Amino acid sequence: QALQHYTAEIKEHGIRIWIRRAGPNYLEGLRKVKAASDRLGLGIKVYGPETHITAVVPMALGLCEAAPEPDLSEAAGPPARKLIPTAGTKKPALARPKPPPSKHTIVTATPETTAIVYGLQNRAVQGMLDFDF
Repeated sequence: QALQHYTAEIKEHGIRIWIRRAGPNYLEGLRKVKAASDRLGLGIKVYGPETHITAVVPMALGLCEAAPEPDLSEAAGPPARKLIPTAGTKKPALARPKPPPSKHTIVTATPETTAIVYGLQNRAVQGMLDFDF
């Protein structure tokens, strides 16, 4: 219903939707989303458990070519784990020296810290952020 209600806005703003779903009833869910996408002309890309969850992000960002969408007529097996080609090789970072002993020697976050959250659960994330306080 949400896709139908916001079809005009999705098209107007050029929003691209990529879905990777697994778990119970994933096949039925993907079929329904794909049928709605085709009916509304939204061009939503859908992938099941045959595609690793982290493979969808580079495809959506245009960093690699989009994999063909799966055949939704039958259930799929586990993901095929293929390496994602990169533009170059990254040199390993030099090991940092240990901090001098003090009361608090565990570094919980630095300016270089990055977090990627799948299945955003606001309360759980906030609990992790507030853990040290």
